[in-house]
Amino acid sequence: MFKYIKSDLPASIVVFFVALPLCLGIALASGAPLFSGVIAGIIGGIVVGALSGSKVGVSGPAAGLAAIVLTAIGSLGGYENFLVAVVLGGVIQLLFGVLKAGIIGYYFPSSVIKGMLTGIGIIIILKQIPHFFGYDTEPEGADSFIEMSGENTFSAILNMFNNITIGSMIIGIIGLGIILLWDKVLSKKAKFFQVIQGPLVAVVIGIVYFAVTSGMETFAILPKHLVNVPIPEDATSFFNQFSFPNFGAITNPEVWITAFTIALVASLETLLCVEATDKIDPHKNVTPTNRELLAQGTGNILSGLVGGLPITQVIVRSSANIQSGGRTKLSAIIHGFLLLISVIIIPKLLNMIPLSVLAAILLVVGFKLAKPSLFKKMFALGWKQSVPFTVTVVGIVFTDLLVGISLGLLVGIIVILLKSYQNSHFLHIEDKSNGKHKIKMTLAEEVTFFNKGAILKELYSLPRDTYLELNLMKTRYLDNDIIEILDDFAFKAKERNIDIKLVSKRGVVENPESFFEFFRHRPKSSLSLS
Repeated sequence: MFKYIKSDLPASIVVFFVALPLCLGIALASGAPLFSGVIAGIIGGIVVGALSGSKVGVSGPAAGLAAIVLTAIGSLGGYENFLVAVVLGGVIQLLFGVLKAGIIGYYFPSSVIKGMLTGIGIIIILKQIPHFFGYDTEPEGADSFIEMSGENTFSAILNMFNNITIGSMIIGIIGLGIILLWDKVLSKKAKFFQVIQGPLVAVVIGIVYFAVTSGMETFAILPKHLVNVPIPEDATSFFNQFSFPNFGAITNPEVWITAFTIALVASLETLLCVEATDKIDPHKNVTPTNRELLAQGTGNILSGLVGGLPITQVIVRSSANIQSGGRTKLSAIIHGFLLLISVIIIPKLLNMIPLSVLAAILLVVGFKLAKPSLFKKMFALGWKQSVPFTVTVVGIVFTDLLVGISLGLLVGIIVILLKSYQNSHFLHIEDKSNGKHKIKMTLAEEVTFFNKGAILKELYSLPRDTYLELNLMKTRYLDNDIIEILDDFAFKAKERNIDIKLVSKRGVVENPESFFEFFRHRPKSSLSLS
């Protein structure tokens, strides 16, 4: 686990700075105690991070559950009653994992997953612009189009121009400049600049700026524009921040309904994040989804028992981890310990961090998720990929995460049904003659994203030192999602000493470097791609 500590430690620090305001902001948006968000972040990092099979995913409180939590606290008669639903929701997630419900995550088309990543990137940028200029009416971490203040995403940006805080804007610009300089120039000059990350330097400069300008009428940053971690007076008051479930409410049917809702939504968000995180992971690791549900369920049980919010794997923190060079689950675990240690030892120092500096960090994260080149790539793949992608992005920006994904999935299914009237399948024939482990896999006439789970399972269950013959002679339609799976598998096959022989109407290719390039230059009559 410590093999990549030089990469994981700097990444964990960046994730910590991203996670801290999000934990507090989501708790505020949920109508829960501020400390409950920190508890969820700590358990999501340490417990879920340790149990999860994901190497780069990071878990914690999610904005997508804020509305559910806010409503449930009121309807169930208090936060302690709500915590019972969180614990039961975790138990239900464990049941989902035992029943192997994690396969559901494979049935979301790639266009929708990429739309989700892009939509979240745009939302991060739009939501952080007001914070960057010191207009902090909306809590950090909110992702709904309609905001708690009554504004919407775009009206908040317009109102920001009449409420700019000079000090926040100045240090925000300085912080953004430092991060970009580090990322684009300094990190390529010496290893020192890779170990000490730009966001850490930006935060330190932000604290120094706050201390130096304190008392200056024009350039000072007021407390409402800073991180707001609860500060306990002593050890007793620190432990008094923990809440415990009132199990007397377990007979209330509404508690069980809320628990199932939490389990369902949290599991869905987690599976979507797992799929998205694996997609942007440069090392093409594949997360075991059923194990992830078991890890999330365990985390939610513990979080509910000590007063924390519901936990899911979250794409903002996960993508920040990947962008910062995180390689193993150690980065997620360390970020959890950093949250724990910091709120105990240095809460006053944390409360000197300007929100505009953290907004600068998130602006960079958002841009990397929503690069303009991705739009160009998706539209180049044709309408079958671009339409679900666009619907997902627009849906997320103008509603919220779950609604946007649901709309994109609906359109994606319609597109696939227009192309194929029945599910495709594939044949798997194994030959061990002459002591050689040879496997022949023949794809059927039509292969769509409905087959992602089955094909992924077969490919990654192949033993080492295998000779795989992949026969596409009968295949007329091959979904873009399947090509991505084959392309990712080709990358991992080299590590497992698996040779691939590709047989198609075009000819025979041994160990193709890129399935995308092979199919892109195919004869038009031989194969139809989505």
